[in-house]
Amino acid sequence: MADAQVIPLRAADREQLEAAEPPEPGWEDAVIDMLAFARRRLLGDYQVDEFGFDQELTDEVFLRLLRPFYEKWFRVEVIGGHHVPTDRGALVVANHSGTLPWDALMTTVALHDHLPTARHLRMLGADLVFRMPVLGPLARKAGHTLACNPDAERLLTNGELVGVWPEGFKGIGKSFKDRYKLQRFGRGGFVSAALRTGAPIVPCSIVGAEEIYPKLADIKPLARLLGVPYFPVTPFFPHLGLLGAVPLPSKWYIEFGEPIETSSFPEGAADDPMLVFSLSDQVREIIQQTLYRLLSQRTNVFLG
Repeated sequence: MADAQVIPLRAADREQLEAAEPPEPGWEDAVIDMLAFARRRLLGDYQVDEFGFDQELTDEVFLRLLRPFYEKWFRVEVIGGHHVPTDRGALVVANHSGTLPWDALMTTVALHDHLPTARHLRMLGADLVFRMPVLGPLARKAGHTLACNPDAERLLTNGELVGVWPEGFKGIGKSFKDRYKLQRFGRGGFVSAALRTGAPIVPCSIVGAEEIYPKLADIKPLARLLGVPYFPVTPFFPHLGLLGAVPLPSKWYIEFGEPIETSSFPEGAADDPMLVFSLSDQVREIIQQTLYRLLSQRTNVFLG
């Protein structure tokens, strides 16, 4: 049999092949990956850092569960993602709202999926979060830690992206009539942590979370009985039971503002209460004004 003739590819054909996207992984690949993941978990073949952060579990489980809410339910749009540093520690400071902390979870997805370099947000949470039987260990696995300066400074020094919601329960639990009105930012501990480490502060403004559970009232005696800051009454909860806990599909916007640099302040600046208060107030004002601007551009709560 005669030797086969080799026909060289034309330059245009070669460029077309090189430009072609690789095929989408099929369900077989997904099953293989899932089984490999399960095997590693059963054998303990995974790593956690000093805070208990399990990156593989976060990427393969937590973020995968949150993405449908982010992309399909709340349809989150990110503005100003280029303002978030990609190669050094930074402190993201955001407004808090929504009765349940969906805003923090959606910000986590935004920073991982919509930056030039994917980053994990290491959130600072209240003591109550880490005292809860199931939620506490899961929060540790996701990389979060107590809202205290020593932990914040260690994370920032290690080059991590740290998230803080200074309004705390006052913000997340405020009534619907007070929506998008920022509560007091506490004593400015987050500013002290940024000053001591020289990390920039990135203001973050979130619109959309206020409407997912319109809080109409608070059953205080029941809240005290359960040991929680508030027990909300919304148009659908508690009288519709678990169905009332489904968040309304409001349209969300998350905007990251220009970083406020702290590295130029002199040593010991973190111990100056007037400077700490001034910077804290500056961050609060930036977030508040950005919220007003975003709200003025929004025409519909659910359509944007």
